[in-house]
Amino acid sequence: METVTTEVTTRELRGRLSDVLGRAMYGGERIGVTRNGKLAAVVVSVEDVEALEAFEMAQDVAAYRAAKAEDDGGRVSLDELRRDLAS
Repeated sequence: METVTTEVTTRELRGRLSDVLGRAMYGGERIGVTRNGKLAAVVVSVEDVEALEAFEMAQDVAAYRAAKAEDDGGRVSLDELRRDLAS
């Protein structure tokens, strides 16, 4: 993951939690937490999470608007769907 600035092991995290949280909160760092040599989690700031949620919401709204614009108004009953799937 390219946006992770630093990595710490779960063992290191136990002893450095306050430092890691401070770096994420105030420094905007994205700190990867590894377990058995593999990236297991990332500590990020609340601002990063809020930005991600806003981005996801914008994508959902755009997808909804696109689907609504493409909707021709036609509907399929459950029985018709079952028949089509059985064919």
